[in-house]
Amino acid sequence: MKKYVWHKQSVSPDLEIIDCPVYDPIKDFRRDPTGAYVLIRCNIKNSFIEVSICDKKHTILKTFRGRKAQDLYYTIFEYEKKHKLEWFKRKDHAAYLGKELKKAEFGLSGKEPYVQE
Repeated sequence: MKKYVWHKQSVSPDLEIIDCPVYDPIKDFRRDPTGAYVLIRCNIKNSFIEVSICDKKHTILKTFRGRKAQDLYYTIFEYEKKHKLEWFKRKDHAAYLGKELKKAEFGLSGKEPYVQE
């Protein structure tokens, strides 16, 4: 087994390396148990990324605007926590938000149009 060396970290003697299977966005998709989902778009005219939180009845509950992915997801998660909401129970749902916001941030630059997956 190859010896893994990190900058200053030690490595556990029972380190396990796990090869990840390819994620299938159709077969492996699981909706958040809350039913909440997000709509993301680039408002190029006003230089904003807009994130709308929708409930399972397809009603837009809140819309957040910002220019950077990190500003948006941080604000959304803090708002959710402060108001004792549960929009993102699944970690993969939160990870999806971060991934899509980074793509939207790139799209906001105008170099490539953003299309939400």
